[in-house]
Formats: sequence, C-alpha cells, structure tokens
Amino acid sequence: MEKLKVGIIGTGMAFERLHYPAYQELADKYEIVALCDPVPEKTRPWAQRLGLGEDAIYTDYRPLLTRGDINVFDIMVPIEQNFSVTEDVARAIAFQPHRAIICEKPLASNYEQARAHAELPRRYGVPIMIAENYRYNEEIKMIRAMVQEKKIGDVVYFIQNRVTCFPEEMLKNKFAREEWRQHPVFHGGVILDTGVHDIAALRCIFGAVDRLQAFGVPQDDDFAPYAVVNVNMRFKSGVTGQFTFYSAGKEMQRPLIGLRIFGTSGMIYWEERDCGTVNVAYNDGGSEQIPYRPQRGYYNELLNLYNFMMDKEPIEVTPEMEYGDAKTILDILRSIREDSIISVDKNNDFIPAYISAQQPVHFEFHHVKWQ
Repeated sequence: MEKLKVGIIGTGMAFERLHYPAYQELADKYEIVALCDPVPEKTRPWAQRLGLGEDAIYTDYRPLLTRGDINVFDIMVPIEQNFSVTEDVARAIAFQPHRAIICEKPLASNYEQARAHAELPRRYGVPIMIAENYRYNEEIKMIRAMVQEKKIGDVVYFIQNRVTCFPEEMLKNKFAREEWRQHPVFHGGVILDTGVHDIAALRCIFGAVDRLQAFGVPQDDDFAPYAVVNVNMRFKSGVTGQFTFYSAGKEMQRPLIGLRIFGTSGMIYWEERDCGTVNVAYNDGGSEQIPYRPQRGYYNELLNLYNFMMDKEPIEVTPEMEYGDAKTILDILRSIREDSIISVDKNNDFIPAYISAQQPVHFEFHHVKWQ
C-alpha cells in the first residue's frame, strides 16, 4: 500500500495529543518525513522518536516547502497564523499533482482571512482539508443521520449548553495553558477557538444557518471578551434553537444539559463528547441507547484525506465548508457588538472549486453540499 509522506508544521500539543496518535494508527498509510517548529527543543525529541536526521528538522517552514518528496503538509500553528502559513504552502505547491494540505480549525480569525482561505483551493489548485474533528466524529454523523432519516419525526427545535472552565483549565497540562490562548491576538479568544467545534457540529447536523441573534456577558479576562454567549438560531431547514457557550464556569449537576433535539415523535439527547452514548427517547415511551467510539475524528480526518489522495472519496471538510463555521462564530460576536440580528448563509449548496481554468488538476473532484 502506498504511503503518503508528511511534513509537519508545528510540533506543539495539537501534534502530540491529536494528530500524532492518529498517524500512529494509520502507519500503513502515512510516514512523517520532516518536522518544523521555531523552537528546536520541540522538534529534536520528535526526530529521535521518528528516526529522522538533522536534515529533516526545520525552524522555518519555507525551506521545507521546496522538498519534492512531501505529499501532505500538516499545519498546526496558532490560529492567527493559519491563513498566512496555509497560503504560503498553497502558493509553493500550486497545481502540483498528488500534494495536499491539512490545516487546523478555525481556518482564520477574521472575516477577510476566512473568506480568502476559502478561496485558496480555487486560486492555487491545491486540495485542502480542514481538521475540524467534530465534523468527523462518529456521534455527530450518527445524530445527523437520525435527523435526516426522521428517527424522531420532524425536528422542531434544539437546545445546546456547552460549559468549559477556561480559568481552571489554563492551570493544568492542557491546551488552555498555551500563552497564545490565554492572551489571544484574535477576536473572540476561546469562543472562536473552542466554540467553533460546537457550531461545526450543529451545522453538520442541521445544515446552513439562516439568521441568528446573540447576547453576551462581558468580562475583563483576555481569553474571551464574554464569559458566556447565548445565541438564538434559525437554520434554513426550518429548525430553530438556542446555543449557549459558557467559557468561564462549571456545570456541576449530572447529567449535563448537553445537546437535546426535540422532534414530533421523540427526542435525541447527547450529553457530551466523551460519554460514548447517544440517547433516543420516543413519545410512545420507548427508548434507545446507541453507543459510539469517542474522539474518532482525528483518525477519520486522516483516513478521509488518504482515501481522497487515492481517488476513492472526496474531502469531507474543505475550507469552503469550514468558512461557514468560522463565519457563524464571527457573526455571533458581531451580533453581540451591534445588538442586531445577523443573516449568516446565503445559500445551502457549495461547490469546492479545485480546478482552475488556466491549469487542470490531476484529481477527480466532486460536488459537495453543506453538511
């Protein structure tokens, strides 16, 4: 089986805890051949672990882009650098066959860069996968299928309550300890960084967002401008609901509020990402508990990209799709600032445009709808 050779840009916690375990599990499909990080102390232990020499270590990603043996560039940098680094990589490998990019979410930290990021595949003819693991997680796909198959009848509304205590998390050996997360230079802070996962999941389940109105409780902490945001949402499918993201507190009672979807013949209840069960309760008194494997998104992301590169399936999460997720968070923040109702998506469909009129690409591309 052909292995894809990977160049890693950013060897921090996202690589260590999220991407690398998935690469290990898919060792028959991927081989890491180069590492880049501005801090050499981060890359050298990884090079030793992977059996790579000094010539495979970089402190500047630009020389890495001249290597002709790399099929996939996996970008894991602070959010404010996502667009600029991805654009540099896309420009360097423009219209070259059998090469692709992975970029972490959210794809950018403002409207302008998010829109420009969404246009990179069209501009440079480069396949780009956004590593939005919630869109690849088993439970989100299960819930989406339940909604589409009308397992609880026609969906009427939903509530989702997401609580995370960032002030406590930043004192532990977790992602919140990163300085750039504690004092972000991008608007929204943890609301954009973490809340975009929940928005991606909701958009995956219900589709494009028609309009929203949001309210926030201001705070002085750098990690987020609001301690909590409350959002009323209407999707183009007709589903309405409320999304709450509380970044500075705790939900002490179990079971958690979680995600609850109410339909004409029952409801779906998902407590949180790691619970391992989706609960379905029917109006006639029946119920089901459907198990899933938590946190399989990282594995499914890499498997999807590999299958795409082998011409077996399309990329599921493209910059064009992720633009909608990032825009929704930015629209939430805008709605709070302006105290207004915001129109979000213009239409339901989106066509990833990897083919340039000037130069064709040696891949088969597919029409993709908003999921």
